[in-house]
Amino acid sequence: MAASEDNDAKQESTTPAEPVDDLVSTHHTINVDGAELAYTATTGRIVLREEVHTDGKFDGYKPKAEVFLTSYVADAEPGTRPVTFAFNGGPGSSSVWLHIGLLGPRRVISGDAGDLAPPPYGLADNPETLLKHSDLVFIDPVSTGYSRAVEGGTPGNFHGYQGDIESISEVIRLWTTRNGRWMSPKYLAGESYGTLRAAALAEHLQSRYGLYPNGLLLISSVLDMGTIHFSEGNDLPYALYLPTYAAIAHHHGKHGDRPLREVLDEAEKFAAEDYPWALARGARLSPAERADVVARIAELSGLSEDYVDRVNLRIEHVRFFTELLRDQRLTVGRMDGRFTGWEPDAAGERFTNDPSISGIFGAYAAAINHYVRGELDYTNDLPYEMLSSRVHPWSYKEFENASVSVVGKLGAAIQANPHLRIHVACGYTDGATPYFAAEHVLAALPIPEQLRENIEVRYYPAGHMMYVHEPSRLQQSADLAEFVAGGRP
Repeated sequence: MAASEDNDAKQESTTPAEPVDDLVSTHHTINVDGAELAYTATTGRIVLREEVHTDGKFDGYKPKAEVFLTSYVADAEPGTRPVTFAFNGGPGSSSVWLHIGLLGPRRVISGDAGDLAPPPYGLADNPETLLKHSDLVFIDPVSTGYSRAVEGGTPGNFHGYQGDIESISEVIRLWTTRNGRWMSPKYLAGESYGTLRAAALAEHLQSRYGLYPNGLLLISSVLDMGTIHFSEGNDLPYALYLPTYAAIAHHHGKHGDRPLREVLDEAEKFAAEDYPWALARGARLSPAERADVVARIAELSGLSEDYVDRVNLRIEHVRFFTELLRDQRLTVGRMDGRFTGWEPDAAGERFTNDPSISGIFGAYAAAINHYVRGELDYTNDLPYEMLSSRVHPWSYKEFENASVSVVGKLGAAIQANPHLRIHVACGYTDGATPYFAAEHVLAALPIPEQLRENIEVRYYPAGHMMYVHEPSRLQQSADLAEFVAGGRP
């Protein structure tokens, strides 16, 4: 063999194989409201490609990532039903939570606060699935689930605000085009950081591709990180978190037999008026004024006046979760303050474990790993990354020296598409994305007053994944169904 041929052979042997889609389809039925709903599930990875230009010349359409998704398409009304694209947040979370916790045709049996299911857990049909009203596509961002950058690629290109928006929008465009769904009503469903993603996606899909969604489903919403990030000089989160602290304190008996709504009304009024004023006054508060504010914060939050005074009226959220039930040597959950946990150091300043995550993590992991392989017939030896730390540090370079916010993006999307409807779901005991912060942001949306009627907010007596609480799951499923079904032409 000539030397050049030998070199060509060596190069060929070290060149990664061209990735290809590995989608698998299976057929299923589920009984919904006494009727049989037949559907096709398609799961696997699709290859994302990018147009490459070198020295002003087109250099090909080259693979950059393999993105895992699962779609459910009802066999009836092919091509005319709404379709909902769903994802969770993190950043670093797969879509497992919305997929088998709330929206999909199968759901995990995890139990709830105080009554967790034991291993190996279980799966059951979900008669409340949104599939009754909309086809569903669950998307795992790069480095979550089974999604990965291509061999030799750079995962970091996807681990940031803009790279994430562009890759997920490309998945949505590809699926819509390949499945002939440009004329179907389309919805974006996001949870947590996924709500920030959904709002930015709406604007990007409209301005980049002319793909106009019909609605956004924002579950445990955060559209402005400045409302939830505690930092020096930013007193806003202290006030916006107080009603959530009051709701969690109420759940744990700190407000006696007072109705929850009565407690929340008082907390919201104080958080909107006197509390921000007091924080802004600082050392200018008189001793009597300060004592009054300390007493009111303590009463609402369930903490002692001494503690509130020592933290200078400012209760950081993880400190609250660690302090509230310290006298019982218990902590409460960040994702859901109804959950309680135990710490080996009962005098610690911050808990080391969120009991509302550890309490259900195993159930979701067991269910998704069994379900994908055992029922959807998709095989992959990679670990299914439910919550991946590999995406960090997440890049927010587009927001240098500014708060990470998509309020302007959402406002622009609504102004360009006045038919865009917004559904916001809030959990009262959600200590990650507090409901009063969501209300604060929605009130500041830069949109014409007449378009505010396109926004609806629903509340549940549970946490970040409010559907872990069975009564909330049933009500939320009904609320989402009403929202999507109500948007059909």
